[in-house]
Amino acid sequence: MTGRISRRPAALAVAASVVAVLVGCAGIPDSGSVQQGEPITSDVVDSDVVYTPNGPSVGSSQEQLLNGFLAAGTGPQNDYAVARQFLSTGFADGWDPRASVTVRPGTGTTTRVSDTELDYTFVDSATVDDDGRYAPATSSVPTTLGYRFVQEDGQWRISDAPDGIVLTPATFQSVFRAHSVYFYDPTYTYLVPDERWFLARSSTGTRIASALLSGPSPWLQGAVVSAFPDGTRLSLTAITVEDGTARVDLTADALGAGADARARMQAQLLASFSSVAAITRVELSVESTVLEVPDLGSDSPLRDPTVDARPLVVADGILGFASRSSVSELDGLSSAVADLGATSVELSGDQSSAAVATPEGAVLARADGSTRLLDARPGLVPPTLDDRGFVWSVPESDPEGLRAIGADGVSHRVVSSLPGGADVVALRVSRDGTRVLALLDDDGDARILVAAVVRDADGIPTALGEALELAAPTGVPVDATWADQSSVAVLTRAGDEPQVTVSEVGGPATSRGRPPGDPDTIVGGNGLARLQVRTSDGTVLEPRGSSWQDSGVRADLLGTQR
Repeated sequence: MTGRISRRPAALAVAASVVAVLVGCAGIPDSGSVQQGEPITSDVVDSDVVYTPNGPSVGSSQEQLLNGFLAAGTGPQNDYAVARQFLSTGFADGWDPRASVTVRPGTGTTTRVSDTELDYTFVDSATVDDDGRYAPATSSVPTTLGYRFVQEDGQWRISDAPDGIVLTPATFQSVFRAHSVYFYDPTYTYLVPDERWFLARSSTGTRIASALLSGPSPWLQGAVVSAFPDGTRLSLTAITVEDGTARVDLTADALGAGADARARMQAQLLASFSSVAAITRVELSVESTVLEVPDLGSDSPLRDPTVDARPLVVADGILGFASRSSVSELDGLSSAVADLGATSVELSGDQSSAAVATPEGAVLARADGSTRLLDARPGLVPPTLDDRGFVWSVPESDPEGLRAIGADGVSHRVVSSLPGGADVVALRVSRDGTRVLALLDDDGDARILVAAVVRDADGIPTALGEALELAAPTGVPVDATWADQSSVAVLTRAGDEPQVTVSEVGGPATSRGRPPGDPDTIVGGNGLARLQVRTSDGTVLEPRGSSWQDSGVRADLLGTQR
């Protein structure tokens, strides 16, 4: 990157190095074998807003020229042709607008360094790198970008500038779009999203396919796998889309894939293209030779699985699914939980067991009515389950004391990447078993982290990967949950005001309003519209538009479903 850049220290080292944009080249190519896709859930190809920035005016000062150049970052047409008009003849071709995006709320300030140099300083809220990975800022330390100027034919032009563009949040949301690139959990049961941001008007399908073939984001490595053989790339510069079919031509590396792997490759691509309205089928080929791809049938992977829409509650000593008038009891489990004095319950996906927080510690309850105390350490946060049968447990004041305990009672230490010096408020394993959500209390401020689950060959959790910090709301943390596979919902309190915030894993955070009363629990699983909040008087609330309303359900405890 050219130009002088002053970067924030430690906490922002990662985000700063990412000061990034993403866009990507396009092109047009050839053929492949077909599979019908799922219904389109998001109509995302072209931007709803097309910006047409102005070029430089005659007689512009250096300050005016710089402001115009920054504003021209909204116009990617013809490879940012308007923005390049602000650059000197010798520099225009060397500037790379696609290297990075910095999202800048508010306004920046311009400082003169010399007769031909200006600094532009601002506080950013996020950066996006050239692979589309979004990183929220974790500090308010300003970023400074340096620009140099030269006169050409009596007019000022920029002769040196950092690569990348700077956009306001609203403009960023208009010019770029989020797309999930999907990988598999190690058992190939689940598709796991890896969110990326690409220019809305670029050849989106090609960017998605290239990102998929390049592998998962660094923080996910070790927890997910790809069906594509190592080294597989696009054999042409772009994919083609014709009558809803994306024809993806691959290099000869793909020939190492057997029939099952080819079917998984196709499913992986189809899921990754689900946000592109123009693509409903995928055809695979290797160097223009069409591949035969079998149907996965019952082995098709799960993407964004849902849970029972009814709240899981403990009410009047009964564990079950609640409606306004009754609770449908979970036989066996209900009686097992009834005498435990439960303060939290997380139900397994097959409803055969539950992780229960009790005054004695973390307990595994079974549908046959049996219970087993797995962790008696004091000060534990509510335990969480994974689909391999492990109960995860950690003391509130000891993030490094993370354990995964099997149904046989054997405790396995999990090397933790959670930062020390902060208390753990909530811990939740994602439904696909590849990621852990942790809500931390850092001297009264909420921090949200997601980390990959690394397992050994027997599926036993051994470590957490490097933690990815998400955009966090202000206020004291209360509770957190997976809203769906791609986002987490966080309950905080600032003074007397509770607030629900949804943070995308790889994207920005948005407010979901202020629940009334004194909320103490939030659970999710079926998307943002199906979040549930319990207040201290037992009222279960649900979102209705921009507000939270009484669902008619009363509960002594609101449980989590896997």
